[in-house]
Amino acid sequence: MSPYKKGEFRQIRRLKISGFRHFYENKTCDFGQNRLYLAQRGKYILIDFSKASSEIMALFDDLSNLDYIFLRLKIAYQVELEERKSCIVFDEIQLCPKARQAIKHLVKDHRYDYIETGSLISIRKNVEKIVIPSEETRMELFPLDYEVFRWALGDRATANLLREAVAKRIPLGNGVHRKLMRDFRLYMLVGGMPQAVHECIRSNSFKMVDSVKREIIELYEDDFSKIDPSGRAASLFDAIPAQLTGNAKRYQVSSVLPGTKADRIEEIVANMSDSSTIALAYHANDPNTGLAMNKNINFYKMFTADTGLFVTLAFKDKDFTNNIIYEKLLSDKTSANLGYIYENAVAQMLRSAGHELYYYAWPKENTNSNYEVDFIISEKSKICPIEVKSSGYKSHASLDEFCKKYSRRIGRRILAYTKDFMVDGKTDCIPVYWIPFLQS
Repeated sequence: MSPYKKGEFRQIRRLKISGFRHFYENKTCDFGQNRLYLAQRGKYILIDFSKASSEIMALFDDLSNLDYIFLRLKIAYQVELEERKSCIVFDEIQLCPKARQAIKHLVKDHRYDYIETGSLISIRKNVEKIVIPSEETRMELFPLDYEVFRWALGDRATANLLREAVAKRIPLGNGVHRKLMRDFRLYMLVGGMPQAVHECIRSNSFKMVDSVKREIIELYEDDFSKIDPSGRAASLFDAIPAQLTGNAKRYQVSSVLPGTKADRIEEIVANMSDSSTIALAYHANDPNTGLAMNKNINFYKMFTADTGLFVTLAFKDKDFTNNIIYEKLLSDKTSANLGYIYENAVAQMLRSAGHELYYYAWPKENTNSNYEVDFIISEKSKICPIEVKSSGYKSHASLDEFCKKYSRRIGRRILAYTKDFMVDGKTDCIPVYWIPFLQS
């Protein structure tokens, strides 16, 4: 969901929307009309630079006469703009760098508001010989979160029910919980990409949904070639499921790109993260409030920013009929080696809620293995460790040891799992679908 509150958009004169490129491709303006503020602003013009005429593109070569530019736009798009009420949307802005540069002067003119959308990867590449406007306010979009996913399926009741349950810390009972877990497993399988959600509603076919997700992954891999033509970015992305399955305490770059160390690909990984195709959880060397001050930028875990894409990516090299994840999750027969899907889902939900991702791993005494807390978030003056389990709750040694090690820093401790809410000693065992509704 957007970090902006209702009414705040009236104060924003220019908005650059970034995030999953194909999250908003062909969807942004619908999203804008309904979720942002276009509906309140009256008439607007949408300029899609992927199909704009050469005459429209050329308008931004000469900004000496803005009256002429606005007149040409109103004639071309048959829209009568209203000063201080209307908005102009620049879609696929990366295809017209001069239009992006023009934002500085258009905003200063003060007549209309502006929204820019496009591929962040290409936007960063296409900045030669232009002045980058400082007037942009950036807003990051995420895939549909669980609440909006339920809205899309016509369910407005679940979110309110869960908010009340979380606030009152009460279990929902076996019958209700089983239904909510089925609903949540559907969300993990479909994901939050609007095209996939639309296909789920339209066809009610996982095969068709999977086909849509494969197309999205192919488009992302095309974008990765712009980050790194050698294919390293695409290889890093494709290896995410295998890396999480391996239970290593960090992403093993050398196992994906032999002979390559993490510090050699910092820029590539940073660009992948900025494109919002992935989510990075950094190791907190000294877990405390102010986690960002203690993160190790070369020690991280990598998740897909959308869990639905993760499900498809894990079996990308096989036909849909061979993807066992759909069958196992739907039948609630998730084996231990599929628990990483829940971990990816929690990572996605925490990011959508505005949390940066951190984790902590440390060696067990007299062994070659490690303890690991999956996620750590800050809550006021304390930290909250979160362990994710796809099955039982009776064993959570890593969480217990972490809380002993840093007892003075701990606020609440959370085990996110697949059962109903309960308290186990000092640990809140919460159903995984509670994560989006946690309050600090």
